[in-house]
Amino acid sequence: MDTLVPIFRGVIGILGFTAIAYAFSSNRRAIDWKLVGTGTILQIFVALVVLKVGPVRTLFEIIGQGFVKVIDFTNAGTGLLFGWFLNIAPGNVDGLPFTNGGPVFVVTILPSIIFFAALTAMLYYLGVLQRVVYVFAWFMSKTMKLGGAESMSASANVFVGQTEAPLLIKPYLDKMTRSELLAIMVGGMATIAGGVMVIYISLLGGDDPAAQVQFATHLITKSVMSAPAALVIAKMLLPQTEEVNRDLQIPREKFGANILDAICVGTGDGIKLAINVGAMLIVFTALVAMINFGLGGLLGDYTGLNDVIASATGDQYTELSMQFVFGLIGAPIAWLMGIESGQLMMAGQLLGEKTVLNEFVAYFSMNNLYAAGELTDPRTRIILAYALAGFSNLVSIGIQIGGIGALAPERRADLAQLGWRALLGGSLACFIPASIAGMLI
Repeated sequence: MDTLVPIFRGVIGILGFTAIAYAFSSNRRAIDWKLVGTGTILQIFVALVVLKVGPVRTLFEIIGQGFVKVIDFTNAGTGLLFGWFLNIAPGNVDGLPFTNGGPVFVVTILPSIIFFAALTAMLYYLGVLQRVVYVFAWFMSKTMKLGGAESMSASANVFVGQTEAPLLIKPYLDKMTRSELLAIMVGGMATIAGGVMVIYISLLGGDDPAAQVQFATHLITKSVMSAPAALVIAKMLLPQTEEVNRDLQIPREKFGANILDAICVGTGDGIKLAINVGAMLIVFTALVAMINFGLGGLLGDYTGLNDVIASATGDQYTELSMQFVFGLIGAPIAWLMGIESGQLMMAGQLLGEKTVLNEFVAYFSMNNLYAAGELTDPRTRIILAYALAGFSNLVSIGIQIGGIGALAPERRADLAQLGWRALLGGSLACFIPASIAGMLI
């Protein structure tokens, strides 16, 4: 591919997704274009220095190796409990089998969520996580001239999930403007928690350590890029017109009575998250199978649409299905990201699954397409890794209303009203980093 073509396509993508945010803005005249420009430049700068500057890329690869090591450490504990089931000895993780699903996923991948949650709780208790978040927040608040609380929350989303990050700014939630509140919601939907990132690394990298480190590096880069991306999109959709509190303060609360208590609390939270992830995969996969039976097994079969679809797609899709419908709707979005024409339907399918279902289902589908030899282009897989890495789905609207609403009950009505805007903003804040990645890969 001509090196200028990806750059041109990436610029079109950035402009296209920014134009969508402009079209849905509640007050186009109040948009701060200097903020938009600064935030976009920040994203491009992060991508450039990580992907193109050797020492910085090496640093991010070392961080990525740290995430991969977390998987290894978890497998050591998993071997102790489930070694008889997988025929491995405790601590012996070499040659650990990997499949697309089934019991191996349950006992080798889901436990990594539990361990990472405990590790995060320990770092929070020690004050390490708060200080790292503070550095990110300080830099963004100074460069983008934003409120301290929304910058802190967006920065925290680089490391923790959409309901955990607002805990850092709980005292400010009830006094925040609607624009700040939307920024918090978009930030939560545009990023992923460290615990689930470990799952994505395992899915995308399989049992190849080099591939795991590669995707870990890209996912970490995307998380950092999505912080300014989320703030840019949020301030376009609902521009800030009131004065805001620009103070930045590190929370003083401890996560647990002592370090052992913090680890225990984190472990409990990790168990809940792991069970939730597993349950969602079961339910959503079953729902897709049920709906596809109605679409393809009944409607498509009786009307002859299945034959038409198979002929039109060269048997890429053999019947009317949710995947086919998602592919049609998402293909133009995939094109804006710079994905090549032969991969557009599959990419659109994954984008649709991520938005309507969740990113777990989308990553599973992407893994299955790769295993089947249908989605093997490395560049496309990396772009999609960026685009799918976020909590921007329908279910997250309810999660945020419930989670953030529990911290600030008096803002529940505002959260409900902003839900659809947050979903749009979170999606755009995933797509723009994907477009930038497409320019540089």
